[in-house]
Amino acid sequence: MSDVQQAGPKDMRALQSSQLVRNKYENILENLDSGIILFDSEGVLAFVNVQMARLLGVPRTSMAGCTLTQLLRHPGITRFKRKKIIRIFRETVFHRKKNHELVDEYGRSWLITMTYGDQMEGDFLISVKDVSEFKQIEQTAYQNDKLAMLGKISASIAHEIRNPLTSIRGFIQLLRPHLITMGKDEYVRIILMEIDRANDIIYEFLNSSKPSAPQTTMISVLSLLKEVALLTESEALMKGCQIVLHMDEVDETAISVDVKQIKQVILNLVKNALDAMDGDHSHIQGRIEIWASRVEKQVHIRIADNGKGMDHHTLNHLFNPFFTTKEGGTGLGLSVSYRIVRNHGGSIAVESQVGNGTTFMITLPVMDVAQE
Repeated sequence: MSDVQQAGPKDMRALQSSQLVRNKYENILENLDSGIILFDSEGVLAFVNVQMARLLGVPRTSMAGCTLTQLLRHPGITRFKRKKIIRIFRETVFHRKKNHELVDEYGRSWLITMTYGDQMEGDFLISVKDVSEFKQIEQTAYQNDKLAMLGKISASIAHEIRNPLTSIRGFIQLLRPHLITMGKDEYVRIILMEIDRANDIIYEFLNSSKPSAPQTTMISVLSLLKEVALLTESEALMKGCQIVLHMDEVDETAISVDVKQIKQVILNLVKNALDAMDGDHSHIQGRIEIWASRVEKQVHIRIADNGKGMDHHTLNHLFNPFFTTKEGGTGLGLSVSYRIVRNHGGSIAVESQVGNGTTFMITLPVMDVAQE
C-alpha cells in the first residue's frame, strides 16, 4: 500500500502537468489567426477554433457534434460558403487535392489546407488562412516585372517605328498639293490623322514603361482638383453626369509634384469614371465624387463613381499594361498612372463591385506651404 500511496501524488502531478500542456496548446489553437476545424475518424466535428467559427459565421456551440452534412445544412452557412465547401470537398475526395485557393464574396484570398491520412489516425484537419496581403505583394511584384519587360521592349522598337512614320508624314505633306488638285484632300487628312494617332499610341507606350522624371513644383490640392473638375465638366454634362468636389480640411495643403503628370493621372481616372456611366447604367443619374483629405503627412484623393463597377478578374489585371475593357482602348492609361504615382512616392488603390460603382484612392506626400 505504501508504494501505491507514494505513486499516487506523482501520477496526479503528471496528470496535472499533461492537462496544463493540453490547455496551453488548445489556447494557442484557439487564438491562431488561421481558422482550424477538426473532424474525427467518424466524420464528427471534434474541434473548431474562434477564427474558423468567425469565418463560417456560425456560433461554435451550435456546431458541436455536427457532421459535415449537418454543418452544410446549418442555417448560418450562406449559400456562397456552402457551394465553396462542397467544391473543396469534391476536389479533395476525388482528386486528392490538399491545397485550395479561393476568393470570397468580398474579394479576399484564402488558402485552405487539408491534412489527413495515416499521420492523422483517421482524423481530418482543415486550416484556412487569409493570404490577401501575400497575393497583393505577389501581384505588385508581377506588375513590376511586366513594366520592366515593357521598358526593354519599348526601348528597342519605339524609335524604329516613329522614324518611318515621320518620313511618311513628311512625304504626304509634300504630295498634298497634288492630291488636292485631284480632289483627294480628304484622303490626306485621314492619313495624317492616323499617323498622328499611331504616334500618340507610341508616346503612351513609352510613358507606360518609363515616365519622365517628375519636374516638381508646389501646388495646392484644392486648385489642382478644381482645375480637373473644370476640364471635365463639359464632357460630364454631355454624358448627363454630375461631378461633385468635396474638400475636407485641405485648403492650406500643398503637394510637391509634377503638375502635368499628376493632372494626367486624375484626368484619366475621371474619364474612366465617365466611361463607366455608359451602357447598362445609362438610366441612372451619373455621379462622380472627388474627395480630398489630409491624414498626417499624406493627402488622400478619392474618385468615386456610381457606374457599373468591375469584377474580380478586371480588378486583378487593372494596372497591367495593355489590359483594357474598352473597345479601341490601348490599356496603357492605368499602367501609366500607376508608375507616375509611384514615382512621386505615393500609391494608388481601387475598390469596386459589379453594380456598385468604383472608388480609386491616390495617396501622395504633402508639404505645408508655411514651411516653404
